[in-house]
Amino acid sequence: MIDTRKLAYLNAEGADVPLKSPVPHSVLLKAREYRLNRVRQQLIKHDCGAMLLYDPVNIRYSLDSSNMQVWTMHNATRYALVFAQGPVIMFEFAGCHHLCEGLEGIDEVHHATVWSFMSTGDRSGERVQQWSHDIAGLMRQYSGGNQRLAVDKLEHMGVQALAANGLDLIEGQSLMETARAIKNDAEIELMRWTIRVCEAGLARIYQHSVAGVTEQELWAHLHFENARSGGEWLETRLLTCGPRTNPWYQECSDYVCQQGQMISLDTDMIGPYGYCADLSRAWTCGNSPMTDQQKRLYTAALEQIDHNMALIEPGLSFAEFNQKSWQIPAHFQPYRYSLAAHGVGMADEWPVVPLHPDFAGAHGGQFEENMVICVESLIAEAGSESIKLETQVLVTATGVERLDSFPFEQV
Repeated sequence: MIDTRKLAYLNAEGADVPLKSPVPHSVLLKAREYRLNRVRQQLIKHDCGAMLLYDPVNIRYSLDSSNMQVWTMHNATRYALVFAQGPVIMFEFAGCHHLCEGLEGIDEVHHATVWSFMSTGDRSGERVQQWSHDIAGLMRQYSGGNQRLAVDKLEHMGVQALAANGLDLIEGQSLMETARAIKNDAEIELMRWTIRVCEAGLARIYQHSVAGVTEQELWAHLHFENARSGGEWLETRLLTCGPRTNPWYQECSDYVCQQGQMISLDTDMIGPYGYCADLSRAWTCGNSPMTDQQKRLYTAALEQIDHNMALIEPGLSFAEFNQKSWQIPAHFQPYRYSLAAHGVGMADEWPVVPLHPDFAGAHGGQFEENMVICVESLIAEAGSESIKLETQVLVTATGVERLDSFPFEQV
């Protein structure tokens, strides 16, 4: 029997049209200002003159500047320099300077000096020297004599060239993860909309989960809803059916789903405004009643989600959370997911809290108010299907608030 609660997440007007964001532009402006200030606060705290950013997600967070995000993740063709008490300079490659128009956090747009081998071949050494001289010159001009430069990610040739120009390089990814971990109200409002789009995508997948459809066809519905509603990309392809759900981490294929088989998925969706909706759900193909085994596994997964979600509050250390967390029974452990919870913002981010069998030697830290956390479960046993569930919550002063509401199954 069709679960009409899920289909309600399709466009409320009943027409098969894209969802349109109701978020006012003023909210986006507040998020931009807050995020750039968070980066600068980290620079001042760690006594750095500036931050050099290459990670396109970090650039988007800091400046809201976006340019072929997936392509620039593996082609180092654009970068940004954020000064603690100076200008923000965006370095764009040829023909792209206009993409920075209207972004009030950017003070200057320069032409990027690209030195990757793909772009420059045997002139890479020459170009990296030019690039490093330019960065060092800007540091002398704007950093007030502070030559400590935080860097998020950089190939070794660039590291050597900057060091040769007298700059003291500081590991910057930790600064960015720390900055990104705490959201303000504007960020949460933007994230709520991404989740709304994701849930419409989940409803489309559910609607088309009939015998004879392939995993890839189902996964395409999430891409479709995300793209047409202003979203960006999917980080993974984690939708599988029946025997392909166990072991987990197989990605979607041309496997044909059969009536009654379990469909499990993890969205990992980078949606509108660059925010991530990381939700997991499982249901049966063709809306068949669950078997006794499916019900038992699903009940355990939901129990894990509910138990661990109820624990989270500001000030709770990850170690204490681990001690109090739902203890996965031994016969499920060989098929477990490695995480109990993790942060999320413009992608999966700090913190990452391992599941209790894997927690030994884990890092310190604690949950903080205005973190957004994904609470995870993966339950399977020998010869069974896997049940994958995940919810996205805001840490409030008194506990958590779920940001997603797409229904779990009734068992």
